[in-house]
Amino acid sequence: MNPVKTQRDGAILQVTLDRPKANAIDLATSRVMGEVFRDFRDDPDLRVAIITGGGDKFFCPGWDLKAAADGDAVDGDYGVGGFGGLQELRDMNKPVIAAVNGIACGGGLELALSADMIIAADHASFALPEIRSGTVADAASVKLPKRIPYHIAMELLLTGRWFTPDEAKTWGLVNEIVPGDQLMDRAWELARLLASGPPLVYAAIKEIVREAEDSKFQDAMNRITRRQLPTVDTLYGSEDNLEGARAFAEKRDPVWKGR
Repeated sequence: MNPVKTQRDGAILQVTLDRPKANAIDLATSRVMGEVFRDFRDDPDLRVAIITGGGDKFFCPGWDLKAAADGDAVDGDYGVGGFGGLQELRDMNKPVIAAVNGIACGGGLELALSADMIIAADHASFALPEIRSGTVADAASVKLPKRIPYHIAMELLLTGRWFTPDEAKTWGLVNEIVPGDQLMDRAWELARLLASGPPLVYAAIKEIVREAEDSKFQDAMNRITRRQLPTVDTLYGSEDNLEGARAFAEKRDPVWKGR
């Protein structure tokens, strides 16, 4: 049984982690996910991805402890994108939506944090329980304080307590909460909206955000205005950049070609 299912519709790719009973990720599954997201990144005809879990109980609980007991090394080969295929994938300049359909804890929550937007079913739940087993939620320790207030992130990391979608939305961790039976419809609605937008602008936004993480404001702005970022340089020399101006002047919707 393939643990990673894909569904492609136009410019949108849905990636479903489907490993009964809980959608836990072992090394082999992580490598497959990395290949899927790498191919999505590199396919010029794809613009938006959705990551979700099979069933309605688990999004992903993280690392497969049964596989670890059978010999999977925690420092083994996770594949091209790191754990879950998305967490460390370089140059991911396309929007990714996480549709959290149930429990998202440990590495599963870290996988959701690797997406640009998170939509949660109203029955979803979240936690970073690594602290209770004497391990560290390393990716979450990097990403969570960038997504929500520092003191809240530290509480969640240091206590490992469970929290609800309502609390997650209060702190800005999730964008929307929807009834479980409407989750994928809403994820696809949002994906279609993004897919209709300018892909070169999305790429520039994502690269600028990454650049700004490690730069002072003026240093980042200097690189942008001097067109030293590849995506920004591509955007300003593109057909799409001219199309946006023409469409505005002609009072019509632009037709984006991604070039």
